Amino acid sequence: MPARHEEIAEELRRAIGREEYTVGSLLPAETDLAAHYGVSRGTVRQAVAALTAEGLIGSRQGARRVVLASRRSQSFAELRSFAQWARAMGREASGHVVAQEYLPATAEDAVLLQLRERTPVLHVLRVRGLDGEPVLLERTVYADWISAAVAAVEPECPSVTQRLFEDTGLVFAYGEHVIDAVAAGARDAELLGVRRTSPLLRVRRVTTTREGRPVEWSDDRYRSDAVSFSVHNSTGSNALARKTAG
Repeated sequence: MPARHEEIAEELRRAIGREEYTVGSLLPAETDLAAHYGVSRGTVRQAVAALTAEGLIGSRQGARRVVLASRRSQSFAELRSFAQWARAMGREASGHVVAQEYLPATAEDAVLLQLRERTPVLHVLRVRGLDGEPVLLERTVYADWISAAVAAVEPECPSVTQRLFEDTGLVFAYGEHVIDAVAAGARDAELLGVRRTSPLLRVRRVTTTREGRPVEWSDDRYRSDAVSFSVHNSTGSNALARKTAG
C-alpha cells in the first residue's frame, strides 16, 4: 500500500493533468494542502518534493510552488511505457496489433540489436490510443531471444512492457531516443485518422536490459496534437544531448 505522501503526490499529479492547476499557476500553500488532506506539513513537503524531482513544479524556498509542466507532457523516463504514462494522467491506454511477422534481420537490425544479419526477428506494427482515440504508431523490431514471448501477447494488450515483466521478468532498463518530425504517409494517416502529410513526432529508440542487452528498436510516430515531450534538466543532471539532424 502506498505511503500517504505518495497518494497525495499522485492526486496532485492528476489535478495538474486535469489542468486544475495550469502551467504558471501556484499550488496552494503547504498549510492549506495539509489541512485539505488532513496530514502534517512534513507529509505535504514529501509529496511536493516528488513533483519537484519530476519537473512538474518549481522549487522556491519560502514561496509557493509554481506549476512548470502538465502530465500531458511525457518525460524521457516514461518513454519506455506508454500505458504507465497514460495511467499517470488518468487516461486509458489501448493497443492493437495491425501487423506482425518474422523477417530476417537487416544490417540495421543487426547493428541495433547486436545480432547476426538474417537472424529471424519479430516486426510488429501497433496502434496505441488514449481513451479510444489513436495517437501513436509503433513499428517495433524485437530481438530473437524475446520475440516468442512478444508474439504470445494478445493483440489488444494495453501494455506489452508490463506483460513481458509479468511473463518473463524482463525489465526495460535503458533507452536511447532520437526525436524529430516527419510527414504522415498514406498508411500513417489512415491508421491515425489524420490528413496525409500531417506533422508527426517521431521517436526512434533502442531499449536494453540492465545488462545492456538490446531488447527492441522502434520507430514511434505520435500525432503532434495529442502528445508532447519535455526535458527537465539542471546543473546537476542533464539528460539532453544536442545532435545535428541526419
